Amino acid sequence: MVFTKRLRERIKRGRIRCSVRIWTRPHVKVGGRYPMEDGHVVVDAIEPMRLRDITNDLARESGFESVPDLLGVAKHGQGSKVYLIRFHYLPAGAWDAPLWKPRQPSRAPTRRRE
Repeated sequence: MVFTKRLRERIKRGRIRCSVRIWTRPHVKVGGRYPMEDGHVVVDAIEPMRLRDITNDLARESGFESVPDLLGVAKHGQGSKVYLIRFHYLPAGAWDAPLWKPRQPSRAPTRRRE
């Protein structure tokens, strides 16, 4: 995921945690890690939405002054499907999840009846 330069510092500080994208199809997947400067953006959710459901509150939450400001950046190319992408930023060297998974307890063997 690529973000305009004016948003990057606020994304890194956790002030912006969502983005509206207008694409022909989703270009990211939930759980995907996408490089941004010295860290990564991790996608938490992708929600289809309608263009008319974009409010000024959502625009501000996404780091823009207004809906027209957001659409000036989000709408480019041939895309017509609107997606709300929720994400979080991981700084360089940070881990989002443990490197290991705890083992599932094994079930005790059952005795066969004869």
